[in-house]
Amino acid sequence: MDSTDAARVLVIGLDPYRVPGPWDPEPAARAINAGLAKFADHGMSVESCLIGPDGSDDVEAVVGNALRAHPWECVTVGGGLRHSDDQVELLERIVNLIRRHAPDAAIAFNSTPDTTHEAAARWIG
Repeated sequence: MDSTDAARVLVIGLDPYRVPGPWDPEPAARAINAGLAKFADHGMSVESCLIGPDGSDDVEAVVGNALRAHPWECVTVGGGLRHSDDQVELLERIVNLIRRHAPDAAIAFNSTPDTTHEAAARWIG
């Protein structure tokens, strides 16, 4: 697979710098970047769409625009959106936006930022 036909993956997750603390977002941000770097090593194109959990984003617009930007082979939803009971409604909105704007894309779920590539690869031939 060359760069012209590289599988496209969108990763949707929480922006670690906008998750309320007290905590240090740097380790999470580094882990996200390291996880995304694995895609290039495997000839896959990846983009991320990070949102704040505080309601300050227009989720419909931000996530909808990212989903409409390209045809995606896979959309991976990050664990920060799934592992918190406080984020259930946001997760539902995200999944329904994926269904609406990227109906042909597989939906994957990572365990940690480090397993993002593996999650997407399960669904890309």
